[in-house]
Amino acid sequence: MYNAYITRIKNLRKHSNADRLQCGECFGNTVVVSLDYVDNQLGVYFPTDGQLSVEFAEKNNLLRKKDENGNNIGGYMDPDKRNVTTIRLRGEKSDGLFLPITSLEAFGDISKLAEGDIINVFNGHEICKKYIPKTTKRTGHPTDGNRTRKKKDPIAPLFAEHADTEQLAYNLGAFKPGDEIEITLKMHGTSQRTGYLPRLTGYKRTLLDRILRRPGKPIYEYGYVSGTRRVVLGDFDGEGFYGSNAFREQHAKKFEGKLMKGETVYYEVVGFTDTGAPIMGNCENKKLNDKDFIKQYGETTCFSYGCAPTGKQVMINENASITDRDFAVEFDVPVSDCYVYRMTMTNEDGFVVEYTPDFMRYRCEQMGIKTVPVFYKGILPSEEEVKVLEESGLTMPTASDIILNAAEKFYDGPDPIGQTHVREGVVVRILNRPKFCAYKHKNFAFKCLSGIAVDNIDPNSVSEDILAEM
Repeated sequence: MYNAYITRIKNLRKHSNADRLQCGECFGNTVVVSLDYVDNQLGVYFPTDGQLSVEFAEKNNLLRKKDENGNNIGGYMDPDKRNVTTIRLRGEKSDGLFLPITSLEAFGDISKLAEGDIINVFNGHEICKKYIPKTTKRTGHPTDGNRTRKKKDPIAPLFAEHADTEQLAYNLGAFKPGDEIEITLKMHGTSQRTGYLPRLTGYKRTLLDRILRRPGKPIYEYGYVSGTRRVVLGDFDGEGFYGSNAFREQHAKKFEGKLMKGETVYYEVVGFTDTGAPIMGNCENKKLNDKDFIKQYGETTCFSYGCAPTGKQVMINENASITDRDFAVEFDVPVSDCYVYRMTMTNEDGFVVEYTPDFMRYRCEQMGIKTVPVFYKGILPSEEEVKVLEESGLTMPTASDIILNAAEKFYDGPDPIGQTHVREGVVVRILNRPKFCAYKHKNFAFKCLSGIAVDNIDPNSVSEDILAEM
């Protein structure tokens, strides 16, 4: 779910390359605003990846429009998309959109709005929602791999979807003194899950069922079941965003014969499909307007994670002569690969036990499966430790400050696996919670690139299942 936040813009400073603009901060993100704003002003912050409602955008004259002479008399937003993006505006980062609190007064009494309020609807009026490019329904009749089942009985009733991971910056209050945390790499691929769970194998029909032409009682037996983030795959032949789900099958089969009854693994598939197409679209780095970024990562970003479209990689000594290059070494690499980030145990009553990351890694080591790279493990100072320091006249940073600083230490830089592209960001997980509790933190360059990728995707070929991962 996407939300806007009632908050204050802080640390305003002059824009480095625009006389009529200034830069401020919301939740640690830099936003570019006009000179009309003052430091600590209360307003509405819209994070990246949101879409403003038509009504809200029109009331605040945010949409591009021209008069009969072609002169601009409106705002800067695309009238159809109305999406909030991450951009570099004349050399300065702008991550999200900040508007004055008065932007909501056309929809009702704003006097009761206070810092910390979260909205997407105000007084019955939609203000914003998650931005998803328009899609059209496919024609044809794909197989069970990607269609809605006609029968109401689920394929695997205990096969749970992975919990949505919310943004770290807006959930820092969730961290408490004494929390045990772990920071891991967030990988940019497609989500997949596999479980050894009760799955539908058929129906037991009585004589009365046959007379009345009823399907009968469903029969469930333990078996392997796989799926994407939202969809349970009956097989891997169905058409989908990637043309075929065949590339997923090899990764699902890695777990067959290895999972215990009730275990479910959640993992990211990265690299390329069986046809050599990148799982996540390539991006033109020049659109970032950052020469240092292009110097480090090249003209194009391909989220390969050490994989190659042909399954072959060539090692060449850059200092070798042309003749020496004839003897370059070719070696095998994966076309696609998978990395586990979560694992659970579900009993027959549907009760879910969350595996700790350490136990997840132990089980994956037993199965010969990779897990997401770990950057940091630690425990936040306890209330007693904070109290002792305060009594000594020292000030301990708050839990939220410690978490944010730790996340930003690891969320940017080259991907640690393939080293050829920028990392997406990190996931900060609280380990001492009975249920899965984790928050994502993406870096500015990736948010710019992913916005470019979403806008460049053919909307007719994208399912909401895929867009939910972006």
